[in-house]
Amino acid sequence: MKHCYQLLLLFAALSGYAQNSKEYDLYVTDTVVNYTGKKVKAIAINGSIPAPTLHFTEGDTAVIRVHNKMHHETSIHWHGLLLPNEQDGVPYLTTAPIKGMSTHTYKFPIKQSGTYWYHSHTMLQEQIGMYGAFIIHKKQEPELPEYTMLLSDWTDANPHEIERSLHKANDWYAIKKGATQNYAEAIGKGHFLTKFTNEWKRMHAMDVSDVYYERFFVNGKQEDHAPQFKPGEKVRVRIINGSASTYFWLNYAGGKITVVASDGMDVQPVAVDRFIVGVSETYDVIVTIPDKDTAFELVATAEDRTGQASLWLGNGVKQLQQPLPKLKYFEGMKMMNDMMTVGGNMKDMGMNMSLQQMDMNTVMYPEITGKEKDKKTAGMAMEGHQHQETGNTDIVTLNYAMLKSPVKTNLPDGPVRTLHFELTGNMNRYVWTLNNKTISESDKVLIKKGENIRIVVTNNSMMRHPMHLHGHFFRILNGQGDYAPLKNVLDIMPMETDTIEFHASEEYGDWYFHCHILYHMMAGMGRIFTYENSPPNPQIPDPEMALKMVYNDDRRYYFSAEVGLESNGSDGEMRLENTRNFFDVEWRLGFNKNTGYETEAHFGRYLDKNQYLSVYTGFDFRYHNSLEREENLFGQASTQNQRAVACIGLIYQLPWLINADVRLDHEGKARLQFVRKDIPVTDRVRLWGSWNTDFEYSVGSRYILTKYWSLSAHYDSDMGMGGGIVLTY
Repeated sequence: MKHCYQLLLLFAALSGYAQNSKEYDLYVTDTVVNYTGKKVKAIAINGSIPAPTLHFTEGDTAVIRVHNKMHHETSIHWHGLLLPNEQDGVPYLTTAPIKGMSTHTYKFPIKQSGTYWYHSHTMLQEQIGMYGAFIIHKKQEPELPEYTMLLSDWTDANPHEIERSLHKANDWYAIKKGATQNYAEAIGKGHFLTKFTNEWKRMHAMDVSDVYYERFFVNGKQEDHAPQFKPGEKVRVRIINGSASTYFWLNYAGGKITVVASDGMDVQPVAVDRFIVGVSETYDVIVTIPDKDTAFELVATAEDRTGQASLWLGNGVKQLQQPLPKLKYFEGMKMMNDMMTVGGNMKDMGMNMSLQQMDMNTVMYPEITGKEKDKKTAGMAMEGHQHQETGNTDIVTLNYAMLKSPVKTNLPDGPVRTLHFELTGNMNRYVWTLNNKTISESDKVLIKKGENIRIVVTNNSMMRHPMHLHGHFFRILNGQGDYAPLKNVLDIMPMETDTIEFHASEEYGDWYFHCHILYHMMAGMGRIFTYENSPPNPQIPDPEMALKMVYNDDRRYYFSAEVGLESNGSDGEMRLENTRNFFDVEWRLGFNKNTGYETEAHFGRYLDKNQYLSVYTGFDFRYHNSLEREENLFGQASTQNQRAVACIGLIYQLPWLINADVRLDHEGKARLQFVRKDIPVTDRVRLWGSWNTDFEYSVGSRYILTKYWSLSAHYDSDMGMGGGIVLTY
């Protein structure tokens, strides 16, 4: 063999030396927690959130009994571990789900060392507490004080309600975060044209995260303390991002941070001032306690900067790290405008972005680009090709190009096959895909033991995605040649193209490759690699039915409604939709026959990659107490007073988020209608309007009181002026 795929295969080859059996019992229970003054349901393991840290030594055999004391099923996935496929813990795909009130025993050899974690792979259970650290020590590990820092995000909201809201494009979370980027704010900051251009290109307000979280935690607490470390002591901190959807910036008040491992694999030490840890990534770092009688803050700040959690190292007076200032959203919006075409495609303006080296979000970082008025500096930040040093060259930020393995990581000789994946999505509808297809819409990717798989990943969406491969490590081709780093999570930023490669070293089975932002994964952003000629999995006795269960995750429909109750009547809409299809019912009901009543219902399907175009069929019924007939814009007799027709139509989203709806009914009557919803005037005020070729029109506004309730007023050409309340669900 010309090159030695030293790290992993050596571990695999030596797996037979596993000698010591180390056993754990994990009891999974429903529980109630109160982190914010409000009691909410959660899931605990052995009575705690996070779950207990499991410690092993390489060469052990892990025996872990999971006792499900709930009345619904669960699962445990061992994130980053090399293990037999049926032990991987993905329910219905690799491992039997753990039914309520039952016990499942995992048993596998420990082939590696490093910092890993475990979590539920069932629905959204990870969001409400099912995660814990999994630490594997080397057999002859240098003695160094260490501490585990498990990061997480917490919301009092039901995660299923969060998921539904995301698919509704409800901007309540932006209101909570102060990130609506409305027109009044844009005008006040001299960015009216930026905002207008943003909507012209059919984008809503930009953000770096989807969900508003009430709390961020280190080891289940907003602040954790480790006073046992002494001045001058070097401490290994094992950092795990066990959040559902939050990236964290890591900064240390005691000086430099030396990164020594990522995703469990050693890297050559590299000293930085800060780094971002993507969802599900792990980093091992070395920090020094500089002085006596002082506790130094190692702070994890949410990427959207709505909160932070801290670990205090040492004992004494607290030495705080300077908090990261609020993001400059309009600078980010301006950058996004330049990189998005009106047709909805991303362009990198020739910068060949990769490996986190050009963080487009840098323009929003005041600590680097200066104050908001310092636009020249902000623009320069995107021109450089090295770790955002433009505005403040003293700040060194880690990127993937800086990671270098201490040993050669070349793949074994074998055939090389290259796959191209484009990360795609529709932010407005919260559809997340690879090559415009969800997991359930795609065939499994067939691989063969012994071949080398090279994957070129391009992110053509507006968000970053931490792509995780189960059961294998991949090399990131980052210019380090034979010493390319090994990882199992790749954070890929918007417009980046990165290349990874892995050796198909397993014997059999299905292995997930997916975005680890929980809500992106559930939307279908991933693929399944499957080995040729895999034997039947005894844990999956009915593989056809089991695969349907896996696919059901991204086939689900989400319900939404908007119901207005006003002094001139009621109007509203109910809608049921999934990735491709929708069914909706609209109504306008006056109080008498003169103001009339009407209803429309449609069943439709989105047709194009960006989901701007959809086709539908349905019916339209309306009645007004008037026999007066007029012509519509096309010279046809208007039926706006009495109508009961079936129809077919097309809806296309125009620039500035205007929906154009053209239809033809079974009587040959045509209608063209334009609708614009939710123009963000202020943080809580929204305007809307509609007009059609039957000369019907309406305009309105609402003031958002809560996530579900708004005050409203509107004028309708049939119903007249009214005011009242609107329920938005």
